[in-house]
Order: sequence, then structure tokens, then C-alpha cells
Amino acid sequence: MVDPVATRVWFYRAAFLGLAAAILFVRLLPLGSPAGTWPGPDLMLCLMLAWVNRRPDYLPAVLIALVVLIEDLMLMRPPGLWTAIVVLATEFLRSRAALTRELLFVAEWIMVGVVMLVMLLGYRLVLAVAFVDQPPFGPAFAQTAMTILCYPAVTALLHLALQLRKPLTGEVDAFGRRL
Repeated sequence: MVDPVATRVWFYRAAFLGLAAAILFVRLLPLGSPAGTWPGPDLMLCLMLAWVNRRPDYLPAVLIALVVLIEDLMLMRPPGLWTAIVVLATEFLRSRAALTRELLFVAEWIMVGVVMLVMLLGYRLVLAVAFVDQPPFGPAFAQTAMTILCYPAVTALLHLALQLRKPLTGEVDAFGRRL
């Protein structure tokens, strides 16, 4: 007999992997942008943070680490550094899931924005301590700002396209635990 709750969990995990693969594919395309334009948002980060805020039980930390590590390797970033920072950030947000369920969206958006800024500063600090060459701070900050601005759109898309919503009060997961 097929358990509908487990099927739904695996459907959302497969949907996340499909979206992550599509985003990574588009990032790897040689589209190029004219010099002096604003950098685009990090949609993969936006997707993960929105997903963890909506349904933390659908996205395990191992899956996040695997996707971001593959992204690190494909985009030739220092392997594992951004992965560790993203996993720490998502686990921080996952631990606050009960709090964010009762927050207004604007407060959630501000919290996620602050987390993204801390992630940027932490990443750049570790690279600076290791004396690794870094791109200028301005474009990196602009990309983070664009990612913060795109967060509501990604959240709305997840809600409308996949019906990914915050759990209701009293809702239980596949193991009978309250969400």
C-alpha cells in the first residue's frame, strides 16, 4: 500500500532536485551579460531558503549539502565552504520554523535577508582569512541584494506552482510528529 504522506514528501524532494538542476543548467549556459550591469540573483539560494521556511520537513540537510556541493564544483568555487555556510543557514532557519509560521511575510523576508547578508559576510571573511582572491565587494553585495529582492517572487512561485505552504497549526508529518 502506498502511503500518501511519504509519496508527497518524495514528490517535493524530486521537484526540488528538478528545479535545482534547471537553475544550475541555466547558470552554466554561456549567456554573458554586458559589463556594468547588475548581477543576477542567486535563485538556488532563494529556492532553498524559501523551501526550508515553508516546509522544512520536505528538504533534508543532506539533500541541500549535495546540491550546493555539486553547484560549488560546477561553478568552480572553493568546494565545501559555501556548502557549509548554506547548510548552517538553512539549519538556523529550520530551527526557527515554529516561530516563522506565526510571523507576517514581511518579518520573514527581513529575517531571510539578514541571514543572506550574514552568509555573504561569513563567506568573504573566511576567504579573506585564507588569503583567497575575491571579486570586489560591490558586485557580491549587489547580487545578495538582488537575491533578497527576489525572495518574495520565489516564495510566491513555490506557493502557486507547487502549493508549497507553511504547515498548519497541529499538522503532523509522516512519523506523527507535530510540525
